[in-house]
Amino acid sequence: MMGNAHVGTMSFAWLIAGAVLFIAVPAVTAIIWKVKKKEPFTTILLGAATFLLFAVILEKPIQNVLAFPTAMGLPDHAVSRFLSANPVLSALVAGLFPGVFEETGRLIVFKTVLRKRKNKETSISYGIGHGGFEVMLILGMTYLQYLAYAVMINTGAFGVVIDQVASQAPEQLSSIESVVSLLTGFSFADLSIACVERIFAVLFHIGASILVFYACRDKKRFWLYPLAIVLHTGMDFIAALNIFGVINLSPWALEGIVAVFTLLTFFGAYLLLYRKDNRNL
Repeated sequence: MMGNAHVGTMSFAWLIAGAVLFIAVPAVTAIIWKVKKKEPFTTILLGAATFLLFAVILEKPIQNVLAFPTAMGLPDHAVSRFLSANPVLSALVAGLFPGVFEETGRLIVFKTVLRKRKNKETSISYGIGHGGFEVMLILGMTYLQYLAYAVMINTGAFGVVIDQVASQAPEQLSSIESVVSLLTGFSFADLSIACVERIFAVLFHIGASILVFYACRDKKRFWLYPLAIVLHTGMDFIAALNIFGVINLSPWALEGIVAVFTLLTFFGAYLLLYRKDNRNL
Protein backbone atom coordinates (compact mmCIF):
# COMPACT_ATOMS: atom_id res chain seq x y z
CA MET A 1 0.00 0.00 0.00
CA MET A 2 2.71 2.50 0.99
CA GLY A 3 4.76 1.52 -2.04
CA ASN A 4 1.96 2.77 -4.32
CA ALA A 5 1.36 5.96 -2.34
CA HIS A 6 1.24 9.25 -4.22
CA VAL A 7 0.73 12.83 -3.03
CA GLY A 8 -1.55 14.63 -5.46
CA THR A 9 -1.15 18.14 -6.84
CA MET A 10 -3.84 19.66 -4.62
CA SER A 11 -2.40 18.02 -1.51
CA PHE A 12 0.97 19.55 -2.42
CA ALA A 13 -0.69 22.92 -2.90
CA TRP A 14 -2.33 22.84 0.55
CA LEU A 15 0.92 21.71 2.16
CA ILE A 16 2.80 24.61 0.53
CA ALA A 17 0.05 27.01 1.59
CA GLY A 18 0.33 25.75 5.16
CA ALA A 19 4.10 26.14 5.25
CA VAL A 20 3.87 29.71 3.95
CA LEU A 21 0.98 30.68 6.24
CA PHE A 22 2.47 29.26 9.42
CA ILE A 23 5.82 30.95 8.88
CA ALA A 24 4.91 34.23 7.18
CA VAL A 25 1.73 35.24 9.03
CA PRO A 26 3.25 35.25 12.56
CA ALA A 27 6.27 37.20 11.30
CA VAL A 28 4.14 39.76 9.43
CA THR A 29 1.78 40.12 12.40
CA ALA A 30 4.71 40.84 14.72
CA ILE A 31 6.13 43.46 12.34
CA ILE A 32 2.76 45.20 11.86
CA TRP A 33 2.17 45.33 15.63
CA LYS A 34 5.68 46.63 16.28
CA VAL A 35 5.34 49.39 13.67
CA LYS A 36 1.78 50.36 14.59
CA LYS A 37 2.37 50.52 18.35
CA LYS A 38 6.05 51.51 18.17
CA GLU A 39 6.85 48.64 20.49
CA PRO A 40 10.43 47.40 21.05
CA PHE A 41 10.90 44.32 18.89
CA THR A 42 12.94 42.80 21.72
CA THR A 43 9.69 42.27 23.68
CA ILE A 44 8.38 40.08 20.88
CA LEU A 45 11.70 38.25 20.66
CA LEU A 46 11.68 37.66 24.42
CA GLY A 47 8.24 36.09 24.10
CA ALA A 48 9.60 33.73 21.46
CA ALA A 49 12.74 32.96 23.48
CA THR A 50 10.70 32.25 26.60
CA PHE A 51 8.53 29.74 24.75
CA LEU A 52 11.66 28.07 23.39
CA LEU A 53 13.30 27.86 26.82
CA PHE A 54 10.36 26.96 29.03
CA ALA A 55 8.19 24.89 26.66
CA VAL A 56 10.71 23.18 24.38
CA ILE A 57 14.01 22.99 26.27
CA LEU A 58 12.70 22.56 29.83
CA GLU A 59 9.10 21.40 29.89
CA LYS A 60 8.99 18.64 27.28
CA PRO A 61 12.14 16.74 28.33
CA ILE A 62 11.26 16.93 32.04
CA GLN A 63 7.67 15.87 31.37
CA ASN A 64 8.78 12.96 29.20
CA VAL A 65 11.41 11.73 31.66
CA LEU A 66 8.97 11.83 34.59
CA ALA A 67 5.79 10.70 32.87
CA PHE A 68 6.37 9.43 29.33
CA PRO A 69 9.95 8.06 29.16
CA THR A 70 9.30 5.82 26.15
CA ALA A 71 8.83 9.00 24.08
CA MET A 72 12.55 9.59 24.60
CA GLY A 73 13.56 5.99 24.13
CA LEU A 74 13.94 5.47 27.88
CA PRO A 75 12.59 2.49 29.84
CA ASP A 76 9.36 2.73 31.83
CA HIS A 77 9.52 3.30 35.58
CA ALA A 78 7.02 3.14 38.44
CA VAL A 79 5.56 6.62 37.86
CA SER A 80 5.16 6.21 34.11
CA ARG A 81 3.59 2.75 34.52
CA PHE A 82 1.12 4.16 37.05
CA LEU A 83 0.20 7.00 34.71
CA SER A 84 -0.16 4.71 31.70
CA ALA A 85 -2.65 2.65 33.72
CA ASN A 86 -4.59 5.83 34.54
CA PRO A 87 -5.20 7.78 31.32
CA VAL A 88 -7.09 10.59 33.10
CA LEU A 89 -4.05 11.26 35.26
CA SER A 90 -1.82 11.04 32.19
CA ALA A 91 -3.99 13.66 30.52
CA LEU A 92 -3.82 15.85 33.62
CA VAL A 93 -0.02 15.67 33.64
CA ALA A 94 0.06 16.44 29.91
CA GLY A 95 -2.04 19.54 30.57
CA LEU A 96 -0.40 20.63 33.83
CA PHE A 97 3.18 20.77 32.56
CA PRO A 98 2.62 23.33 29.79
CA GLY A 99 0.31 25.30 32.08
CA VAL A 100 2.90 25.59 34.84
CA PHE A 101 6.02 25.97 32.70
CA GLU A 102 4.71 28.45 30.13
CA GLU A 103 2.84 30.68 32.58
CA THR A 104 5.80 30.64 34.96
CA GLY A 105 8.03 31.59 32.05
CA ARG A 106 5.80 34.61 31.42
CA LEU A 107 5.91 35.51 35.11
CA ILE A 108 9.70 35.35 35.31
CA VAL A 109 10.23 37.43 32.17
CA PHE A 110 7.71 40.11 33.21
CA LYS A 111 9.30 40.22 36.67
CA THR A 112 12.88 40.45 35.41
CA VAL A 113 13.98 41.54 31.93
CA LEU A 114 10.65 43.25 31.13
CA ARG A 115 10.02 44.75 34.58
CA LYS A 116 10.72 48.30 33.35
CA ARG A 117 8.36 48.05 30.37
CA LYS A 118 5.13 49.03 32.08
CA ASN A 119 3.02 50.09 29.11
CA LYS A 120 0.10 47.74 28.56
CA GLU A 121 1.16 47.02 24.95
CA THR A 122 4.07 45.02 26.38
CA SER A 123 1.65 42.25 27.33
CA ILE A 124 0.38 41.81 23.77
CA SER A 125 3.87 42.17 22.28
CA TYR A 126 5.06 39.32 24.48
CA GLY A 127 1.99 37.21 23.61
CA ILE A 128 2.53 37.71 19.88
CA GLY A 129 6.13 36.58 20.27
CA HIS A 130 5.25 33.56 22.41
CA GLY A 131 2.27 32.39 20.37
CA GLY A 132 3.68 33.35 16.99
CA PHE A 133 6.94 31.51 17.53
CA GLU A 134 5.02 28.43 18.64
CA VAL A 135 3.16 28.50 15.32
CA MET A 136 6.37 28.89 13.32
CA LEU A 137 8.24 26.20 15.24
CA ILE A 138 5.50 23.59 15.58
CA LEU A 139 3.47 23.97 12.40
CA GLY A 140 5.74 25.94 10.07
CA MET A 141 8.63 23.52 10.49
CA THR A 142 6.29 20.52 10.49
CA TYR A 143 4.77 21.51 7.16
CA LEU A 144 8.21 22.00 5.64
CA GLN A 145 9.04 18.49 6.84
CA TYR A 146 5.78 17.22 5.37
CA LEU A 147 6.71 18.75 2.02
CA ALA A 148 10.05 16.97 2.08
CA TYR A 149 8.29 13.69 2.90
CA ALA A 150 5.78 14.28 0.10
CA VAL A 151 8.58 14.71 -2.41
CA MET A 152 10.23 11.53 -1.12
CA ILE A 153 6.95 9.61 -1.39
CA ASN A 154 6.41 10.65 -5.01
CA THR A 155 10.01 9.94 -6.02
CA GLY A 156 10.07 6.59 -4.24
CA ALA A 157 12.81 7.65 -1.84
CA PHE A 158 10.48 7.24 1.12
CA GLY A 159 10.57 3.51 0.55
CA VAL A 160 14.14 3.51 1.90
CA VAL A 161 12.86 5.11 5.12
CA ILE A 162 10.14 2.51 5.41
CA ASP A 163 12.63 -0.33 4.92
CA GLN A 164 14.92 1.10 7.61
CA VAL A 165 12.06 1.50 10.06
CA ALA A 166 10.78 -2.01 9.33
CA SER A 167 14.20 -3.52 10.07
CA GLN A 168 15.31 -1.32 12.95
CA ALA A 169 12.11 -0.18 14.70
CA PRO A 170 9.10 -2.14 13.42
CA GLU A 171 6.94 -0.78 16.26
CA GLN A 172 7.09 2.63 14.55
CA LEU A 173 5.68 1.41 11.26
CA SER A 174 2.16 2.42 12.26
CA SER A 175 3.36 6.01 12.76
CA ILE A 176 4.95 5.98 9.32
CA GLU A 177 1.72 4.67 7.82
CA SER A 178 -0.19 7.48 9.53
CA VAL A 179 2.12 10.11 8.03
CA VAL A 180 1.79 8.62 4.55
CA SER A 181 -1.99 8.43 4.91
CA LEU A 182 -2.13 12.06 6.06
CA LEU A 183 0.00 13.37 3.21
CA THR A 184 -1.63 11.40 0.40
CA GLY A 185 -5.07 12.54 1.53
CA PHE A 186 -4.17 16.04 2.72
CA SER A 187 -7.01 18.45 1.98
CA PHE A 188 -8.26 21.97 2.52
CA ALA A 189 -10.22 20.69 5.54
CA ASP A 190 -6.98 19.51 7.17
CA LEU A 191 -5.37 22.90 6.59
CA SER A 192 -8.48 24.69 7.85
CA ILE A 193 -8.47 22.80 11.14
CA ALA A 194 -4.78 23.58 11.63
CA CYS A 195 -5.36 27.28 10.89
CA VAL A 196 -8.32 27.56 13.27
CA GLU A 197 -6.39 25.73 15.99
CA ARG A 198 -3.41 28.08 15.69
CA ILE A 199 -5.55 31.22 15.61
CA PHE A 200 -7.13 30.17 18.89
CA ALA A 201 -3.73 29.18 20.30
CA VAL A 202 -2.21 32.59 19.56
CA LEU A 203 -5.24 34.41 20.97
CA PHE A 204 -4.99 32.29 24.11
CA HIS A 205 -1.30 33.11 24.51
CA ILE A 206 -2.03 36.81 24.14
CA GLY A 207 -4.85 36.60 26.69
CA ALA A 208 -2.71 34.63 29.15
CA SER A 209 0.13 37.11 28.66
CA ILE A 210 -2.21 39.96 29.59
CA LEU A 211 -3.28 38.09 32.74
CA VAL A 212 0.28 37.42 33.89
CA PHE A 213 1.42 40.94 32.94
CA TYR A 214 -1.12 42.47 35.32
CA ALA A 215 -0.36 39.83 37.96
CA CYS A 216 3.22 41.14 37.93
CA ARG A 217 2.29 44.83 37.83
CA ASP A 218 -0.16 44.79 40.76
CA LYS A 219 0.33 42.66 43.88
CA LYS A 220 -3.41 42.64 44.50
CA ARG A 221 -3.88 40.97 41.13
CA PHE A 222 -1.25 38.26 41.60
CA TRP A 223 -4.10 35.71 41.60
CA LEU A 224 -4.25 36.23 37.83
CA TYR A 225 -1.03 34.16 37.52
CA PRO A 226 -2.51 30.94 39.02
CA LEU A 227 -5.70 31.66 37.06
CA ALA A 228 -3.63 31.61 33.84
CA ILE A 229 -2.16 28.26 34.90
CA VAL A 230 -5.62 26.81 35.59
CA LEU A 231 -7.00 28.01 32.24
CA HIS A 232 -3.97 26.74 30.32
CA THR A 233 -4.00 23.40 32.11
CA GLY A 234 -7.74 22.95 31.64
CA MET A 235 -7.60 23.57 27.90
CA ASP A 236 -4.66 21.20 27.36
CA PHE A 237 -6.19 18.63 29.74
CA ILE A 238 -9.30 18.28 27.57
CA ALA A 239 -7.17 17.96 24.43
CA ALA A 240 -5.07 15.29 26.17
CA LEU A 241 -8.18 13.38 27.24
CA ASN A 242 -9.01 13.11 23.56
CA ILE A 243 -5.47 12.00 22.68
CA PHE A 244 -5.45 9.31 25.39
CA GLY A 245 -8.84 8.01 24.31
CA VAL A 246 -10.74 8.94 27.46
CA ILE A 247 -13.15 10.97 25.34
CA ASN A 248 -13.78 10.77 21.61
CA LEU A 249 -14.30 14.17 20.01
CA SER A 250 -14.16 15.12 16.36
CA PRO A 251 -11.48 17.67 15.43
CA TRP A 252 -14.08 20.41 15.05
CA ALA A 253 -15.77 19.55 18.36
CA LEU A 254 -12.39 19.74 20.09
CA GLU A 255 -11.72 23.10 18.46
CA GLY A 256 -15.07 24.27 19.76
CA ILE A 257 -13.98 23.53 23.33
CA VAL A 258 -10.62 25.19 22.75
CA ALA A 259 -12.50 28.19 21.36
CA VAL A 260 -14.48 28.54 24.61
CA PHE A 261 -11.29 28.56 26.72
CA THR A 262 -9.59 30.93 24.30
CA LEU A 263 -12.40 33.44 23.98
CA LEU A 264 -12.99 33.53 27.74
CA THR A 265 -9.28 34.06 28.37
CA PHE A 266 -8.61 36.56 25.61
CA PHE A 267 -11.73 38.71 25.82
CA GLY A 268 -11.84 38.52 29.61
CA ALA A 269 -8.23 39.73 29.84
CA TYR A 270 -8.59 42.26 27.04
CA LEU A 271 -11.88 43.85 28.10
CA LEU A 272 -11.49 43.70 31.89
CA LEU A 273 -7.77 44.51 32.14
CA TYR A 274 -6.11 45.77 28.97
CA ARG A 275 -8.86 48.01 27.64
CA LYS A 276 -9.63 49.54 31.03
CA ASP A 277 -5.99 50.41 31.65
CA ASN A 278 -5.62 54.06 30.73
CA ARG A 279 -2.45 54.63 32.67
CA ASN A 280 1.02 53.18 33.11
CA LEU A 281 1.14 51.05 36.23
